[in-house]
Amino acid sequence: MDFNRISFRVRYGETDKMGVVYHGNYAQYLEMGRVEWLRQLGISYKSLEEKGIILPVISLRMDFKKSAYYDDLITVETSLKNRPLVKIEFDYKIYNQDKEVLMVANTVLVFMDDKTKRPIRCPDYVLEKIEK
Repeated sequence: MDFNRISFRVRYGETDKMGVVYHGNYAQYLEMGRVEWLRQLGISYKSLEEKGIILPVISLRMDFKKSAYYDDLITVETSLKNRPLVKIEFDYKIYNQDKEVLMVANTVLVFMDDKTKRPIRCPDYVLEKIEK
C-alpha cells in the first residue's frame, strides 16, 4: 500500500480565538493518519498492544505551510517511507478542501517490547501485510 487518506472537519475546540487550528493538534492528526494506515492493512494498535508491542514516537518533524481553520475539511495523507526494521517511518501531507497543502510532516516510531521496554524487530506478520 502506497498511502492512505482520511478526511475530517476541524472541530471548534481544536482552534484558537481566531479560528486557527492550534499547532499542537497536528500531532494528533498525524496519529489518526498512521492508525488508519495500519488499520487498512488489517493491523490495529490495540492488537499490537495485546501482543505486548508498543510503538512510541521517537521523532516528529512538522513543517507548516498554511493555517487550517474551524470547519475546514482537511485530509491527512499518510505513507510509509521505508520498509520497517526496528523503526517504522511515515511521511504525511495535510491539505484542505481546496487542495492547499497546510503542512508536511514525518514521524519515526520504534517497535518496543512492552514488558522490557527494549526495541524489537518489526513483527513478521506486520512485514507480510506491508509487502502484499
